[in-house]
Amino acid sequence: MATNVRTLASAEMAEIEREGKLCDVSDRAVWCLSSCKNNHGINELLNESLESYWQSDGPQPHTVTIQFPQKTVISEICLYNDYRIDESYTPCRMAIRVGNHIGDLVELTEIELHEPSGWSVLPLRWPNGAPVSLFTLQIRILANHQNGRDTHLRAVRLFAPCVPSGIDAALSQSLFSNPYSIQARSQSTIR
Repeated sequence: MATNVRTLASAEMAEIEREGKLCDVSDRAVWCLSSCKNNHGINELLNESLESYWQSDGPQPHTVTIQFPQKTVISEICLYNDYRIDESYTPCRMAIRVGNHIGDLVELTEIELHEPSGWSVLPLRWPNGAPVSLFTLQIRILANHQNGRDTHLRAVRLFAPCVPSGIDAALSQSLFSNPYSIQARSQSTIR
């Protein structure tokens, strides 16, 4: 299933969080890269600077694997690329895989980017429109522009629906008020 990707400028990206509907949950996960060059690893991918980047160092596909300690609904993946600077290092074809653990990942979507410069926003939904709830998410870079071998990703952010406030929060909290319920146990840890 191909996903419609929209491109945003940095100012528009900042507006996503200010609206309060989506929250950045990138820091709640454990991140793993398939490979990296010295001084171009996880820290450079996750820091606030768009000048730094992750650079892979090995055969394709290059992967970014993200594991959450609790089942998490992810609404959007946001990737920052700059084709004008990175040229052949810029990804052009990627697959998004999701699952409960690294051993049961299924491909949710494949996307194509055409000389991206800015934030590429990928909405995550199952083909039937249902939200994607996962423990593990993997971004697989299948090809780069100009048949480049290694890749650059300047930033990745994962967004989930913000926890509701007020009465809505009380209702959602009551769903997990019994930590021994089947629902609470099935969504509380990595299996």
